[in-house]
Amino acid sequence: MRANYRLQRLFVSGDLAAGGEIEADPQQSHYLAHVLRLGEGAELLLFNGRDGEWSATVSAIRKKAVRLCVGGLQRPQPAAAGLIYCFAPLKRERLDYLVQKAVEMGAGVLQPVVTQHTQVPKPGLDRLRANVIEAAEQCGVLAVPDLRETVRLERLLSDWESGRRLIFCDEDAATNNPMAALGAIAERKLALLVGPEGGFSDEERHMLRALPFVTAIPLGPRILRADTAAVAALAVIQTTIGDW
Repeated sequence: MRANYRLQRLFVSGDLAAGGEIEADPQQSHYLAHVLRLGEGAELLLFNGRDGEWSATVSAIRKKAVRLCVGGLQRPQPAAAGLIYCFAPLKRERLDYLVQKAVEMGAGVLQPVVTQHTQVPKPGLDRLRANVIEAAEQCGVLAVPDLRETVRLERLLSDWESGRRLIFCDEDAATNNPMAALGAIAERKLALLVGPEGGFSDEERHMLRALPFVTAIPLGPRILRADTAAVAALAVIQTTIGDW
């Protein structure tokens, strides 16, 4: 069932069930009452990443809080997406873009990874979570991706999940066409690793290529910025596995 884009969508943390009441947090309440200027009886949609999407109406507007009455279920909760997206954090604005696009492109887990050339080793996770929620609200996403704590590349690889294939974007790949390498992958549990603006170091590239669960792919003959490479790689992988 497709999302209803005519109504405002709002992510809430509380449980959702018919007849329940939800109090929007202060920031949401300000947005609903003073930016959107919704009045009592106005309709909107609620989701929490667990219970599906529900219709709701504004039941009361107070000075600092808006109360919402939950109506009926509009879309059931889908299974979480299986794709893990591992990325080297970028500078602020480009990182915001990267996270938003990863949500739109169907990543199920977002995993920040520190590499040798990473420029931002400690990204603000609260800001990243806010971008995840905003993208989910705007794009009809119900299975909100899980944002994990930042790890170093060596730790990521040493703790790797058995049976999951890691695809990494290698700017030094011998070919410009990723489709042959992707078509040869038998596993259905996949993860994608995109490096920082300076790319992977030679040491990291050799380490990755030596691991049996890693597949290297190119992204064509053009030089792409890290955030552009992320979107391109996600599109190619989702097309290959049929989630397009």
